Amino acid sequence: MVSRSCRCRCSTASSSCWARSSRGGCGGGLPPSPSPAFPRSTPAASLPGRERETDAALRAVYRLKGRSEAKPLAVCLGRVADVYRYCHVRVPEELLKDLLPGPVTLVMERSEELNKDLNPFTLLVGIRIPEHAFMQDLTQVFGGPLALTSANLSSQGSSLNVEEFQDLWPHLSLVIDGGPIGDGQSPECRLGSTVVDLSVPGKFGIIRPGCALESTTAILQQKYGLLPSRASCS
Repeated sequence: MVSRSCRCRCSTASSSCWARSSRGGCGGGLPPSPSPAFPRSTPAASLPGRERETDAALRAVYRLKGRSEAKPLAVCLGRVADVYRYCHVRVPEELLKDLLPGPVTLVMERSEELNKDLNPFTLLVGIRIPEHAFMQDLTQVFGGPLALTSANLSSQGSSLNVEEFQDLWPHLSLVIDGGPIGDGQSPECRLGSTVVDLSVPGKFGIIRPGCALESTTAILQQKYGLLPSRASCS
């Protein structure tokens, strides 16, 4: 399985490859994650086998991380244009381009193009576009969204270099070292991406403050006039 993502980790294709790379401060780097959330438009003849592989890959990611299967996985894309294929977008395209690529996860209503085995318990999906050329290229070469998670055990702090999750190496098919994330000293570097719910027109909800909260909320409120929802966390 391959991987790519932003600030967090991500991977793609099977269930055990955590790729890690970085670029700049918090949110710029990437590590690993899970499996391909291939589009529903896959030729019918190839669906059964691919669906079984994807389901097995997703289950392996949850098992490896010790993560509850009730906790959804985000997906990683390579271009803003791809967001429209996998989500029902209710914000201006300029807003998407102001936030992506970057250390932000945007939560929107999923479209029918996403594999039904990915987060079957919710109509929403988190979208990431990494601020890293390698991860963007990887996603486009793969040709579809990649399931995404951080390179650590669930509830543990985010890793900033590959050595910090070396206890997981024996369970992974591939580890790509792209260098450390940030300077390794700033606490913000371990906060992960800022997660924003944009599923309700005219409003936004902060699900996780993350490392880009101030700049993100400024764009949403001051530039686009979105109102914070009551569900936003502070």
